[in-house]
Amino acid sequence: MSGSGSGSAPPRPKKPAVSPERTRRARRRFISSAMLLVGIVGTSLLGLLPVFRKRLKRLRPPGALDEEDFLASCIKCGQCLQVCPVSAIRLGDIDEGYGIGVPFIAAREQACDFSCEGVQCVSACPTGALTYEKPNFFPVREGAGLSRPPTLKAKAKEPEPEINLKERMGLARLTHPEACLAVQGKGFSGSAREAGFKGRMRYMEVDRWKPIPVNEHPYERKPCDLCVTECPVDDAIALEVFTGTDGSRRFRPVVREQCVGCGVCEMVCPVGLAAIEVEPRATWKAGNL
Repeated sequence: MSGSGSGSAPPRPKKPAVSPERTRRARRRFISSAMLLVGIVGTSLLGLLPVFRKRLKRLRPPGALDEEDFLASCIKCGQCLQVCPVSAIRLGDIDEGYGIGVPFIAAREQACDFSCEGVQCVSACPTGALTYEKPNFFPVREGAGLSRPPTLKAKAKEPEPEINLKERMGLARLTHPEACLAVQGKGFSGSAREAGFKGRMRYMEVDRWKPIPVNEHPYERKPCDLCVTECPVDDAIALEVFTGTDGSRRFRPVVREQCVGCGVCEMVCPVGLAAIEVEPRATWKAGNL
């Protein structure tokens, strides 16, 4: 019995010490695994980016079929881009979703001003993705069709001033009236866009056939009416008189049914955030004003 009743537990064996090198290797494996996991998740999310971006509407060139039909018909050949005299047409990049390589127009940067006068992009399209007139199996959406062919101001004095365009590309809207100089009762003096702006447009008083940089053409307007005077289509937009809260006479741009959605009004708007913008594929409805 002696020595067995002390009740003390035998000492536990000590764990072998972990070497610093082994600790460093374990830490590197953990960091590598974590980075791999982050990479996999990040790549998965990037894969969804085109799908999300596809929700953004793009302004298509003149004569484009409705979006789904257009995407199915366009072979991304770039012929429309090559014939555009102001380089208004671009090709969608990888973040354009299912529209990779498909032509579009970024109106604020370069609008379609119909310098070609004949809608050459439509003539150049080999598949009918851009067309003067849809086949019968492609119905015209209500409000997308134009009530009459657009008349180009540049051709107003010619025997055939109209262009062969049956449907609008979109529709201009006064999206930021608080930024509009005319609504504020202000005029405008100087270049419509900032130095370095690359957008071009033709000015009849300069050269009918040679577009020049917008920022090289000076303006002196009171009230500001650039969106009206520079619109290439006759009777597409006008200034409407109204009385301000202070009782002063002011003006408001009013978009009319002849608007084809070319985007010139958006490109020449001289304020930082364009007061008037084109909504791609928008349709005309009674009371649209």
